[in-house]
Amino acid sequence: MEYVPERLTSGATPLAALDAVAVDTETTGLDVTRARVVQLAAVAIKLGKAACDEAYQTLVDPGEPIPAASTAIHGITDDAVRGAPGFASMLSAFQQFRAGRLLIGHSIGFDLAVIEHEARRARVTWSKPRSLCLRLLGSIVNPNLPEGSLDALASWLGVSIAGRHTAPGDAAAAAEIYSALLPHLAGKGITTLAGAEVSCLRRTELLESGYRAGWSEPVSRPQPSQAGALDPYAYSHRVQELMSHPAAVVAETTTARQAVDLMVERRISSIFVSTNGEPGGPLSDYGIVTERDIMRLVSQHGAEALQKQVADFSSRPLASIAGGAFVYRAISRMNRLKLRHLAVRDEHERLAGIISARDLLRLRADAAISLDDQIGAATSATEMAQAWANLPAVARALLAEKLDSYLVAGIVSEEIRVMSRRAAELAEKSMIEDGHGEPPCSYALMVLGSGGRGESLLAPDQDNAIVYAEGKPDGAADRWFAELGARIADALDVAGIPYCKGGVMARNEPWRGSVATWKARIDHWVGRARGEDLLNVDIFFDERPTHGNLALGSELFDYAFSSASGNTAFAKMMGETLFARPSPFGLFGALQTEQGRIDLKLHGLFPVVTAARTMAIRRNIARRSTRDRLEGLAKLGLGNSEEIAGLIAAHRLFMALMLDQQAHDLETGNAVSNWVDVGALDRSRQSELKSALRAVQAAPELVRSTMFG
Repeated sequence: MEYVPERLTSGATPLAALDAVAVDTETTGLDVTRARVVQLAAVAIKLGKAACDEAYQTLVDPGEPIPAASTAIHGITDDAVRGAPGFASMLSAFQQFRAGRLLIGHSIGFDLAVIEHEARRARVTWSKPRSLCLRLLGSIVNPNLPEGSLDALASWLGVSIAGRHTAPGDAAAAAEIYSALLPHLAGKGITTLAGAEVSCLRRTELLESGYRAGWSEPVSRPQPSQAGALDPYAYSHRVQELMSHPAAVVAETTTARQAVDLMVERRISSIFVSTNGEPGGPLSDYGIVTERDIMRLVSQHGAEALQKQVADFSSRPLASIAGGAFVYRAISRMNRLKLRHLAVRDEHERLAGIISARDLLRLRADAAISLDDQIGAATSATEMAQAWANLPAVARALLAEKLDSYLVAGIVSEEIRVMSRRAAELAEKSMIEDGHGEPPCSYALMVLGSGGRGESLLAPDQDNAIVYAEGKPDGAADRWFAELGARIADALDVAGIPYCKGGVMARNEPWRGSVATWKARIDHWVGRARGEDLLNVDIFFDERPTHGNLALGSELFDYAFSSASGNTAFAKMMGETLFARPSPFGLFGALQTEQGRIDLKLHGLFPVVTAARTMAIRRNIARRSTRDRLEGLAKLGLGNSEEIAGLIAAHRLFMALMLDQQAHDLETGNAVSNWVDVGALDRSRQSELKSALRAVQAAPELVRSTMFG
């Protein structure tokens, strides 16, 4: 039989975004060591929903008479299975249908055990797949059900079963029951595959009863998944490092022959087209002509095609990518769009250069590179969730390749910004479809906090804001953007980036407004606010525009820094929290831990990030990342250079340890937090951690000395 490799499903995958197969068997009896399969059926589950139009079912010839008692239950007779495929043939076809997807079933340990024994008898390969049991999941959300039967579970959830005690009927019911269980599981805080597995494995009494009957383990034990071999180059270099620039641009009146001559002369495979033929303009001014476009034109029209003007056959709008994007994203976008060239845009949405497939030939695509492909093509929040679930394995693999944790955190941040941009695109589309109309004016969605700094970890929440060109608070434009912000927040929550507990989301009035409103808000923060009025204000100084008219967000970022740098009192208030922090050390220099873990956000990241931001605000170092801010301070000759280098190294270590811990916890069903298991670190790493935490103790004094120096 043909072997179908197991599809790697991350334990971090949200249950609502899971692709799986609901399965059921009918057999000759209940003794798993002797029972033979007489019918098997399966129904696809896509993005957590039953997809009954994608189904598989077959009768199976067991090779022996079917007992009358079994026929009385499922109605399958010897005559019915005569001529049906044998088990080995059926299993091959079923594996092709399953395509490596996770299996879901009611009391699935029975089905798995029967299949295992059948495979052994038939001498065919069978490895127990990753699976979930509806009986166990049902007992978690409603332990008061009088029995754990499929009928009781279906009745409680309001799922009807057509064809009870037939494999097709029971498999279809299992798919519907899974979908109906999701909100109940979410109410218990069980939202991911690994979380569901861990919760099921705690139902020891039910598990033991299955083991005694000889059933297989019905639920897999979550393990960290592997992303496979990665090419570190694609994750450690930016598009702007590989792009060709300045871009070759010709006027719209240029002929195809002239375009060919230029491409031959410069040894390039494409040129941009604009009205004036000048580079550096807004991206929307340009089209593109490639050598393939000209070849197709000549094929269609012959030699006379060379006299056509490039304006007649240039492609618009341009497919583009930001110069600051990682190279893996360019590979992904070309694959998704089936293009060989991408325009490169700068921070102001101007044409900066071009990157081609030829530039990327030495790089290989892999599983991790498909992240942008999935997010960029996602048509719903649940599809985005599938892509987001791949990130923990990618992060761990990159850390294992010794990639700088600044780069890994930058990749996570970029994925968050892409998710935010796609959520905004989907939200805007839904607004138009629901009759709210187009945006009333230009706007920018901004990501704040760690996402803006490029230092996101794997347990983020939403920190975003909206600035729009014009309009009054609670005016028509503001109400439109309030609804947009709400839809963005809802989409991100479903996709795996939960609502901000502090309310820092564009759906809330303090985090959206016109350019004029935002500038007045910043003036209030800087000039008249008290310390207690500045809750969450600090993360605005990390703001990065990610969707829409990016210039609006960039304008606010520059305005905030230039306004705040002239007010020492404001900068001091930003840094006040540094001077009232608990020490991470106890008696005799031992680390203070809880259940073996230490909060590295509280004791590590927070003081470094706050110190760097405070000093950057005071000295008008209008940069976003913590490292850039600290290096900017050193270039100004402020602060002790060794202490600054120590803070940068400490910050790098904290992020590496937290990324690795969070990736592991996400994929194994543990609660994801900022707490790192110190005992899981080797002695060398523990020593590094202690040294880094000691280096952070210098942060308050560094801020004090640079505030007025």
